[in-house]
Amino acid sequence: MTLAPPAPATAAEEPPQSLRITYDDGLTDRTATVRVWRGDGTGGRLVDYAVPLQEGMVVLDAIHWIQANRAPDLACRWNCKAGKCGSCSAEVNGRPRLLCKTRVEDAGGPDGQVVVQPMQSFPIVRDLVTDVSWNYEVNATIPPFTPAAGDAAPFVIPEADLVRVEEYRRCIECFLCQDVCHVLREHRATDRFVGPRFLVRIASLELHPKDTRDRLPLLRAEAGIGYCNITKCCTEVCPEHIKITDNAIIPLKERVADREFDPIRALWRRLRPLPMAAWAAVAPQGPAEEDPAEKGAPPELPPG
Repeated sequence: MTLAPPAPATAAEEPPQSLRITYDDGLTDRTATVRVWRGDGTGGRLVDYAVPLQEGMVVLDAIHWIQANRAPDLACRWNCKAGKCGSCSAEVNGRPRLLCKTRVEDAGGPDGQVVVQPMQSFPIVRDLVTDVSWNYEVNATIPPFTPAAGDAAPFVIPEADLVRVEEYRRCIECFLCQDVCHVLREHRATDRFVGPRFLVRIASLELHPKDTRDRLPLLRAEAGIGYCNITKCCTEVCPEHIKITDNAIIPLKERVADREFDPIRALWRRLRPLPMAAWAAVAPQGPAEEDPAEKGAPPELPPG
């Protein structure tokens, strides 16, 4: 069977010549100087680019303009350009930000320049791209959600508890909180501290009303919650406005302190009565009663 060739398109049906918005849309008569860090793990430098300003231009738009017109080899990680994927994390004038939610006009420093650098807490791959794989390795070590045996979804949960858990779930894993945390950024303590992102994840599980897993030993040891000194810098940079310090880290610190360091609770653990099974295990055992037959006593006769 042969197919007839398609009929030629009419003028009204002709496809548009351009399928993208040009960089002239919303163009102003102003120019911004965008300094972008170029290099890799061995070193690099800041390179200046003069970018024509558009109305409402965000830093990610400026990076795209540079890629399209000046430096096609500029590496930058991004995906949704809507502030929901967390991919375009970087530092703008020294502050961890999402490039897609930071306007060029608002980000300009005292000299009017916009300095864009990669996140400083993670190894640099190239230009603005960093290796954040360590975060996923940490995530794999956290015990998952564990409801009670026989307690299957759908769960009935009080609204107050549900709202609290939903706040933790808003995290988009942009890792800006990890970048700004001084324990990871300045002290490089990745071997003994998981960072605010994963304290939020543990809180979403530990404070879940249907979870039964005990993660407090993990928090005190491997997670290193004691290293956090609650400066709230992680809360300040969170693009989802999660109150990381107040609603996640401090409640976890209180739980660890109540169990490990509260003197009243420690005294109660020493004085509280043991269960009967525990007493039976530790109580001294007296001599076993001897069988009367073994002592030579006559056996008892049945009645009648």
